[in-house]
Amino acid sequence: MAPKYHPTPLSGGDRKALAKELGKARAMANILATRSAETRAKGEALIQQADKLLCESWNERMWSDGEPIDPSPTIDQAVNGGFPWLEIQCARCKTPSDVDLAAMKHPPTTFVHDLSIGVGLGPPIGVQRGPL
Repeated sequence: MAPKYHPTPLSGGDRKALAKELGKARAMANILATRSAETRAKGEALIQQADKLLCESWNERMWSDGEPIDPSPTIDQAVNGGFPWLEIQCARCKTPSDVDLAAMKHPPTTFVHDLSIGVGLGPPIGVQRGPL
């Protein structure tokens, strides 16, 4: 945006009044920018706390029910809430494995319970495949 042009008044009193008003406007702009940054920081802290509580709630439901629960937090909510790792378990051999959510190629808006389908552990160790 182009800077606003304020023509300088000819009289001395008007010049002083304009300078005073411009000074007030600049000071108010700085105050509002500082307030905005503080409010944004508080909001981000509250969002992070909400994401953490959502993940903890989902973990408790998973523990009590024993299966992936819908709805679950998204990948970015889990990472923002302080849970960057997901422990998954093979349905056949029950082998646990840890997955780094931040390094996944899925979009950050993907729900965590949807990852159980797309995150493959590979064939269990010692299990041979039959003929194709």
